[in-house]
Amino acid sequence: MIIAIDGPAASGKSTLARALARRLGLTFLDTGAMYRAVTLAALERNLSPAEGAECAALAATLRLGFDPEGRVLIEGEAGEPAIRSGEVTRHVSEVAAHSGVRRALVEAQRAVAAAAVEAGGGVVAEGRDTTSVVFPEADLKVFLLASPAVRAMRRAAEEGRPELASAYEADLARRDAHDSQRADSPLLEVEDAVRLDTDTLSPEAVLDRAAALAAARRP
Repeated sequence: MIIAIDGPAASGKSTLARALARRLGLTFLDTGAMYRAVTLAALERNLSPAEGAECAALAATLRLGFDPEGRVLIEGEAGEPAIRSGEVTRHVSEVAAHSGVRRALVEAQRAVAAAAVEAGGGVVAEGRDTTSVVFPEADLKVFLLASPAVRAMRRAAEEGRPELASAYEADLARRDAHDSQRADSPLLEVEDAVRLDTDTLSPEAVLDRAAALAAARRP
């Protein structure tokens, strides 16, 4: 079974996808972590995030994987927490907008899913284009929504910096615009996706709703 979850930055996709994969016994596929991994590797190699050809060549050769908990590995080494740094966050949308980077990582993402399905399981994948580009034939597509203000408050609370909520909101608005307006695989809500607005829902309530949707679609 393939479940694809899309939505804007900080909408809770990773939290939901990881918990849903655990509940259903499926593989968690954090596609966003893969773009962050390429961004981190580019910065470490002093490559400009604006250089599409260089970033694409790096994405095509960088060895990415996941540990048993679904955390990304870069050349066999843990990518967390470095891929969540402020510098990576500032540049990841720019790196992810390059067509060559997307082609390389979409191929890798589909390979992970194919191996999981062949093994008798499946994946819960989250990102910006998993429902529209990576897995257009997914068994279940979910589009996760939350207002910029709520997303900013959640992120600030997670980091113990509530005073930064306004700054986070401005950054999320910038990332939303970049992700939605890029030429290649923009963030969009596909017609056959189920919309889940999480503004007034707890993570547990969102998980329960998604699990119920999956149960109805599971072969």
